[in-house]
Amino acid sequence: MSVTVKNNKHFKHLFSLMMLLTIHLSAQNRIINGTVKDSETKQALYSCSVFLLNKTTGTSTDEKGIFTLSISQDVKDAKLIVSYLGYKTDTILINATKSDYLILLKSAQGALNEVVVTGVSKATLIRENPLAMQSISAKQIEQTTEDNVIDAIAKNAPGFEAVKTGPNVSKPFINGLGYNRVLTLFDGMRVETQQWGDEHGVPVDDYAIEKAEVIKGPASLMYGSDAIAGVLSLFPPIPHDTDKVIHGRILSEYQANNGLIGNGLRLSYSNVHWSWALRSSERIARNYSDPIDGSVYNTGFKMANASLFMGYTGDKGYSHLNATFYDNRQGIPDGSRDSLTRKFTYQVYETEGENTLQPLVDNIKNRPVVPDNVLNSYSISPLSQRIQDYRLYTDNLYNFGESDLKVFVGAEQNIRREFDHPIDPQQAGLYVRLNTLNYGLRYNAPSFHNIEPSFGVNGMYQTNSNQAATDFPIPDYNLFDVGTYGYAKWKHNKWTIAGGIRYDHRNDNGDEMYIKPNPVTGFFEQVPLSDTANAIKQFRAFKLNFQGLSGSIGITYRLSDNLSFKANVARGYRSPNITEIASNGLDPGAHIVYEGNLNFVPEFSLQEDMGIDGEFKDLSFGISAFNNFIQNYIYEAQEVDKNGNPVVVVPGNKTFQYQQSNAQLYGINATLNIYPRNIKGFRFNNAFSLVYGFSLNPQFVNAGVDGEYLPFIPPARLLSSISYDIPIKVKIAHLITLKAEADDNLAQNRYLGLYKTETPTAGYILINTSLHTDINYTRKHIMQLELSVNNLFNTVYQSHLSRLQYFEYYTQSPNGHLGIYNMGRNICVRVRVPF
Repeated sequence: MSVTVKNNKHFKHLFSLMMLLTIHLSAQNRIINGTVKDSETKQALYSCSVFLLNKTTGTSTDEKGIFTLSISQDVKDAKLIVSYLGYKTDTILINATKSDYLILLKSAQGALNEVVVTGVSKATLIRENPLAMQSISAKQIEQTTEDNVIDAIAKNAPGFEAVKTGPNVSKPFINGLGYNRVLTLFDGMRVETQQWGDEHGVPVDDYAIEKAEVIKGPASLMYGSDAIAGVLSLFPPIPHDTDKVIHGRILSEYQANNGLIGNGLRLSYSNVHWSWALRSSERIARNYSDPIDGSVYNTGFKMANASLFMGYTGDKGYSHLNATFYDNRQGIPDGSRDSLTRKFTYQVYETEGENTLQPLVDNIKNRPVVPDNVLNSYSISPLSQRIQDYRLYTDNLYNFGESDLKVFVGAEQNIRREFDHPIDPQQAGLYVRLNTLNYGLRYNAPSFHNIEPSFGVNGMYQTNSNQAATDFPIPDYNLFDVGTYGYAKWKHNKWTIAGGIRYDHRNDNGDEMYIKPNPVTGFFEQVPLSDTANAIKQFRAFKLNFQGLSGSIGITYRLSDNLSFKANVARGYRSPNITEIASNGLDPGAHIVYEGNLNFVPEFSLQEDMGIDGEFKDLSFGISAFNNFIQNYIYEAQEVDKNGNPVVVVPGNKTFQYQQSNAQLYGINATLNIYPRNIKGFRFNNAFSLVYGFSLNPQFVNAGVDGEYLPFIPPARLLSSISYDIPIKVKIAHLITLKAEADDNLAQNRYLGLYKTETPTAGYILINTSLHTDINYTRKHIMQLELSVNNLFNTVYQSHLSRLQYFEYYTQSPNGHLGIYNMGRNICVRVRVPF
């Protein structure tokens, strides 16, 4: 399968499917218009969620607080749920003779009533859903200055963290689990981008995420494999005006630490039936700096994004067609330095065994020092990686009165190239092409006896192929995945009970592969099966089947108007990914040689979690605890010889074998938000997270840091912020919001120290400040201006979830510091101009 311009049959098929579906949606709809404002200040509320109760139909307000919603004439006694972070959720009964509504929301600055749609069949409230969930609004994302949108979400969702390999690579982790255990969705579509790799980030436009939702805990019921830790769901903005006018927004930002320059553009148009949107962005950054290392070589990047949305809304539902394009070129840091000056060095020759014709072999300790002009340049080093990602998908909803059918089909192509050959910079070390076809069908049946049933089937077909590369960590393979489920929610008075069951089946088929040196270039290359003389067998063929049963059951009980109790038990399922079962080679960007095991069996988790949420006039709080037992947990173990010395297959790179045993994780997530009524505009927000992770391998019982603890377990973290809205009496602005934040990360002494896989991490506190204001640059438009300073005091620190702290070739340092440190002080200016 291919989604390139040369072979676009899948684009044509998806476009034809959309056109066929719109034929059935062409009857006249009823249009509802409304404006949402603060009940006291009468200020418009931007990005409010507006959903039909117990339906999947919804929208959000624009910068003027205006929304337009098209609903079927068949829907009777319709109710709108209007929710906004910091305000009490309101339910509006739609009058048959009224089409325009003014909705005034009352402030409740810690309100926990956000509408969510991820992990459930229909729009519902967080307080009514038994799953541990959190919604992050556009306002929260936009007012958080971070390297990328994943880091911004981590600032707003306790229990959600990011493992980082520099500023532009952030992998989502939920309650201590990541990689293929966290399923990432973009607009409902699985993100399939070789996410097994340490340096493989999430390929999305950081300026085009309107809302994010996080499920903390096994969510295999709705999604199948890879949701064993939870789900991160990202939602791009879609047009919501029907005034037949082109609307737009320009975003620009500058971050001083690494000179990041970012620009984004949105254009949209909508009438009663048809709508379209165009989005594009670019971001460019040079090497970031910190007080210990100075400029960190090869951490710059250049990124470009573009996307297209087309939609049709009729009396019976809607049909959407989306296309996205992502292109990212970023450096591959390795941490090599001069032993005396600690200045970064760069590679000029091939490592031993990489090229059979080269007489000179790289000596890591004698590489030349990187010149200052290169360190401070926006140019990307030839030793870098390029990731291109393309998506084309159609999302369709067809209403049958009190029931509806949702159909989804999407294609994605992910091309990843890692260039690691200094004598031939155009030759990719790793070059893989991953094609994925996603499909899903869900039927929301009519309610009966307060029960809302849903049934569905979803899955994917996937192929991966190695292209003209020299390193082959994973084989060519194809995968077929299918799962079916039933889900139901019962709601009566103060009780809500929800749950279901699911069955999944997956086929993995891998091809035999041989490699040998090219007689002209000296690099290894894949050879056909007809030319295996003197070749090395890199992979043997395999045919594997995985299957599993998963499900969940949970309750929510409203103890009072202010208190809600939740409890949920879920069984998750995850089949092994391709590196875990079949890898055998170097991933250049990760600096790791992977070795898989074809005998692995699926992981199964059993998680129990419970919590209580409270919402009062002056404060709100939430606390939840979880316990997660994982059967057949797959993990990386560094390979050593009989003397305990690391096995070096490729010089300068570690070798890891995948192992399998049981594991257990448990912890708590808590929030406390204080907003005194007598101090209007004042907020004191706190979020705390704590997780422990243990290997239950009998070999490491009571072994402490020598094998008992799981890797990449974040330390306890307390994030506290104080903000205050200062009213100002000028025509061009209403108020200024000042915010100060303390990010307190405790020391992590429960780490995987076996064979020096991890080291302990000292605690640190980062102080961040920001100023936000809205400027009325015309009578109809508001410009948003933000000035922020992260790491105000230029604190020296190494995050336990930063892989760069382990990029070190020496055991001692003249300045007493080893590894690469995190970013120092960073000043950011950001402007958003709607039109």
